[in-house]
Amino acid sequence: MEAEQDRMRPAREEEGERPLLLPTTPGEITNTLSHYYRGELGRMTSWRDRIDRTSNWAITVVAALLSVSLSTPTSHHGVLLFGIMLVTLLLMIEARRYRFFDIYRARIRQIERNYFAQILAPDAAARGEWATVIANSLRKPRFLLSYHEAMHRRLKRNYGWMYFILFLAWCLKITTPKLQTEGMPALQAQSWTYVIDNAVLGPVPGLAVIIGVVVFYLGILVFALRPDRDEGEFGHGEAHV
Repeated sequence: MEAEQDRMRPAREEEGERPLLLPTTPGEITNTLSHYYRGELGRMTSWRDRIDRTSNWAITVVAALLSVSLSTPTSHHGVLLFGIMLVTLLLMIEARRYRFFDIYRARIRQIERNYFAQILAPDAAARGEWATVIANSLRKPRFLLSYHEAMHRRLKRNYGWMYFILFLAWCLKITTPKLQTEGMPALQAQSWTYVIDNAVLGPVPGLAVIIGVVVFYLGILVFALRPDRDEGEFGHGEAHV
């Protein structure tokens, strides 16, 4: 038994010392790069699909809560405030997914801009360190965007409109008596006191609720209007997610 193990040990050692076979010829490298590109494209598409699903959930939530709140005079305006909270939660989830999507999108764009574009129309000014950039990203993956930057991009592209629609619906709800009480003939709020009374949320006074909503939306507006950073792929063309 010991003699058999001694005979097998050199073989295992030789197998362990066998060098890693890497593509060496231009054809092998091109073939490997093509397979890698398809793989990264699939990962990017998968994360893009997750982002779209989150946006679809947010749109569905907004549509459902608008239907419930504005179609029923007895429904409370807190339904719309609850919708704002849900949209904020979905924005946070989507920002996290967008950060992962941005990693694979950046790798894909490096290959497209510096390899495929060079094949179709060579550019002498193009830099050649793109392969090193991708290799470093593969060896040590890291996020290219901060969490706040990802939220900023998604807010400007999709969620800003959802927040705006919910805000208009909430203002309509607390200022229109016909939407508050069944059978009320008035179409406009008759006094500021009436609006404050309608904005009451449980034990929270109406004025405090109005101030809280206004402050929240001012923060959203300031956050959305801050300038974009023209870094990464944003410095190459205008078509970006």
